[in-house]
Amino acid sequence: MRRLICAAVLLALPSIVVAAPAGAAGRTAPIRAKRAQLKAFASCSSLVAYGRRYAVSPGLANGVPPRAVEQVPTPLGPSQRSVANSETIAPTAAPAPAAAGDTTADSFSGTNVQEQGVDEPDVVKTDGKRVFVLAGTKLLAYDITADTPKLLGSLTIDGSPQDLLLRGDRVLVLGSSGGVVPVTGGPAVDVPAVSLLPYPVPSQAQFTEVSVKDPAAMTVSRTLTVDGQYVSARLTGGTARVILNSPPDLTPVATSAPNTGTGVAQPARAAAARLGLRAFVPETVIRSNISKRTFRRPLVGCGAVSRPGSYSGLDLLTVMTIDLDRGLYSVDRDAVVAGAQVVYASASSIYIASQRYVPSLDTPADVPARMTTEIHRFDASDPSRTTYRSSGSVPGFVLNQFAMSEDKGVLRVATTEDPLWMNGAQQQDSESGVSVLREQAGKLVTVGRVGGLGKGERIYAVRFLGDTGYLVTFHQVDPLFTLDLSDPGHPRQVGELKVAGYSAYLHPIGDGLLIGVGQDASDAGIRQGPQVSLFDVSDPAAPRRLAQRVLGDQGASTEAEWDHHAFLWWAPEKLAVLPLQQYSLTTVSPGLPVPTTVAPSAPAAAAAAAAPAPFAGAVGLHVQRSGIAEAGRVSHGTDPYPAVVRRSLVAQGRLFTISDRGIAASRLSDLGQLGFTAFPEN
Repeated sequence: MRRLICAAVLLALPSIVVAAPAGAAGRTAPIRAKRAQLKAFASCSSLVAYGRRYAVSPGLANGVPPRAVEQVPTPLGPSQRSVANSETIAPTAAPAPAAAGDTTADSFSGTNVQEQGVDEPDVVKTDGKRVFVLAGTKLLAYDITADTPKLLGSLTIDGSPQDLLLRGDRVLVLGSSGGVVPVTGGPAVDVPAVSLLPYPVPSQAQFTEVSVKDPAAMTVSRTLTVDGQYVSARLTGGTARVILNSPPDLTPVATSAPNTGTGVAQPARAAAARLGLRAFVPETVIRSNISKRTFRRPLVGCGAVSRPGSYSGLDLLTVMTIDLDRGLYSVDRDAVVAGAQVVYASASSIYIASQRYVPSLDTPADVPARMTTEIHRFDASDPSRTTYRSSGSVPGFVLNQFAMSEDKGVLRVATTEDPLWMNGAQQQDSESGVSVLREQAGKLVTVGRVGGLGKGERIYAVRFLGDTGYLVTFHQVDPLFTLDLSDPGHPRQVGELKVAGYSAYLHPIGDGLLIGVGQDASDAGIRQGPQVSLFDVSDPAAPRRLAQRVLGDQGASTEAEWDHHAFLWWAPEKLAVLPLQQYSLTTVSPGLPVPTTVAPSAPAAAAAAAAPAPFAGAVGLHVQRSGIAEAGRVSHGTDPYPAVVRRSLVAQGRLFTISDRGIAASRLSDLGQLGFTAFPEN
């Protein structure tokens, strides 16, 4: 997979906390579970002393892996005093997306998520009758009960919003208060200010609660800002769990005199000695438009902060547990001084994976430590709190959230171990494997492992379904491995299929069938263009590819390859919908010199004539055991720039596609357009 969606990282660390923050007068503190593998700070002074110590330790900063997190905020609920000021709002129920195979008239598709019942934040949300779209800094509401979507209302969100969660008549907007870097809709083509999926610059995290009870007059109820980055979130029922990553403010140390010899320069030590609590625990500011009051307090109480036994950096990871039926209220929160890179959530647990801290090397003769991933489990079964339970480690690195899966009380983790290099030469090939971990006495203990998969390759896609695992690696060909995980102590490979190219996303469609979205490739491993494959995995010992459909050439791409939220499977119609962009391989960016050309040869001219026509939109595919057939395509136009479709959903018996330009309704049968509504210009 070419990009981690950090999603990784994405996408929800929700579960480190169990005590009410200090200063929440009148609030009953929940019972704190015994910490395993983590050490709680006894006081604020011990937390500050820990931070000062490592702020100046030589070589440590270089050894901490970079945080693979997206910038976004975490909401902290107002204090008990604000509740007394008539800020409580009556809970609102939320309709649920259609279950697999649901064919009722009112059924609709929600966000494509990993685990049923665990919603994930995205830029588009629907309740089956309304669609809410995050377009640049605008939250747009549309009525989708007719053939042409109708704009109901628009609300400007301060800062750089990134994601949405929808619960009844409330939308929680997750993002940053920083600026936005322009994105492009194709080669050298700028997307206008109103565009989907802005890319924010790190600064402050910002969370905004919006009342959408009247979509024509949406209002901001509360906002929360705090120094740090939004990592991910999950929504189970009315409980939202949001994760915030706050790097320490070490500006005084960084700007002190440089080190001129061995050890740490005295100016740096002096600067570190002046660091206070705010350098390590930022302040949150919550503004209520209901009570017209502003509340300030530390992000988390010192007693609710813990650290791993081994140094893992000074970033503060905070998990907010929010009762979204009441609004932007943090009912539980906790923090760990550690990093987070990949988040996976089941209905009852949250797992956070991050690369273990590796000390920097001092001499060329040093042998680098092999990469190891630490995994922390948090209990998310109680809607009012999230509790740390256990930790463990696995060899190698985790690709994304799909590389982890919980089933029958055990965690399965797929990882790739990088090749080992010593003395300038490769000593050992990379390889992949799956570890099975079970919680025992506060530890995640490896009880079984199958390794040696894909020698010299790395993992591109993983999917766990019950007792079976599917793993794709790639270098020149695409081995699809099938794994029997029914015995946690003895996982084993039972089948293997080698085909050209690779799949970067795997989606089960029932009846022993698996869709793979990825890239076709030549015998030499050169990518030839996006493809959709249909695999028969009903016999794990003998997986087969039943059909393959290439969607373009080397100038084509699909966002579904790296972002599963861009993929739609509508079971009643056996319809898969995914974005598709096809650009000419000869496109020259404006301002660059145009190369001199000669008349093409006959074979070259024939190849050019056979090349796919430029296209930006979405493609629909009817997928069944007999094969893959194109149902139709949706385009939102190319004037003045190709409109890139980002998301698709089904509601009201129609297909809706959302691009950087607007929202369109189409027939499910052939994707013929019924109506299109452009985003408002202002």
